[in-house]
This record gives sequence, structure tokens and C-alpha cells, in this order.
Amino acid sequence: MASINKLMKQAMRAQQQAQETEAALAARTVEASSGGGAVKVTATCKGVLKSLKIDPEAVDPTDVETLEDLVFTAVNSAITEGQRIQAEEMGKVTAGFNLPGMG
Repeated sequence: MASINKLMKQAMRAQQQAQETEAALAARTVEASSGGGAVKVTATCKGVLKSLKIDPEAVDPTDVETLEDLVFTAVNSAITEGQRIQAEEMGKVTAGFNLPGMG
């Protein structure tokens, strides 16, 4: 019975750590840019876009497609980096905690 109690305590601790990590990730930001800094994006590690800055020099009314590509690239880079950090941080929380049938 002691092992079940130990397992329950571990599960509760892991759940609390996961919740704390989730909250920290929601507040933690990553930055990405494209076009040599012409477009800069800040997003949370949970994938929420926080800011988007476009250098006025990057705005060419005759070539909107290039600006769209720069924005697309910067946003995707920020989201990808946030997801990488999220996976890494959540992996730390769940490391060493193996439940039968859970992996």
C-alpha cells in the first residue's frame, strides 16, 4: 500500500508542476524575425501572438506578396520556437514519471 501512496503523491506533485509550468509558458515569450529584421514577432510559448512590428522600409505597395511571406515566416518561427520550449519544459515535468500503459 505504501507504493500506491507514494505513486499518488508523485502524481499530485507532477500535476502541480505541470500546472505551474503551463502558467509560466503562457507568460513566457519568444521573438522571431524575418527579412533581416524587417518583420519582428513576439509570441507566448502557448502560441499567442503578442506583437508584430514591420519596418516601414519593408512595405512596398507593389510587392505585398513579399511582405506577406515575411510576416508568415516570422510568425511561424515564433510559434515553432514556443512549441519547442513548451515540449522541453513539459518534458522536464514528466521525466521519470512512468505509469503503466501511459507510454
